[in-house]
Amino acid sequence: MTNIQPIVMAGGQGTRLWPLSRKSFPKQFANVLGKNTFFQKTILRLTNSEKVNFLPPIVFTHSDLRFIVVEQLESLGIEGSEVFIEPVSRNTAPTVLAASLRAAQKDPNTVLLLVPSDYLIGDTDGFHKAVKLGLDEVTTGKIVTFGTAPTKLEKEYG
Repeated sequence: MTNIQPIVMAGGQGTRLWPLSRKSFPKQFANVLGKNTFFQKTILRLTNSEKVNFLPPIVFTHSDLRFIVVEQLESLGIEGSEVFIEPVSRNTAPTVLAASLRAAQKDPNTVLLLVPSDYLIGDTDGFHKAVKLGLDEVTTGKIVTFGTAPTKLEKEYG
């Protein structure tokens, strides 16, 4: 079974759900819905699967959030993950480059799965099925992206 290296982006400016979310504590670390935070739900979604083999996640965050990331990983009992601290927030491209280089050091045949830490995905089994379908395509040399179809123009989202 092909290994999948989850790369979790856990930065954020904390501007969309103010005052619950703020720069020092973005929404993915707040307990909004249920027992775990968005970040913790993301990590759990990337650690347990009968359909795909996830390696321990690599988390990218900035220095202001590093202690929150480590605390929330520890509270889940997650072991073996790495936390990379970005000296300056530069969005997704540098994260992808650094993650690719790190994963290639460990195993050049590993497939990367880059995910934000602030998305709510209620159907974990469906997510794993989609990842498995994507993996089937990746093994033929393709690049796969996941997303939802836009319903309107929105300048706030990439």
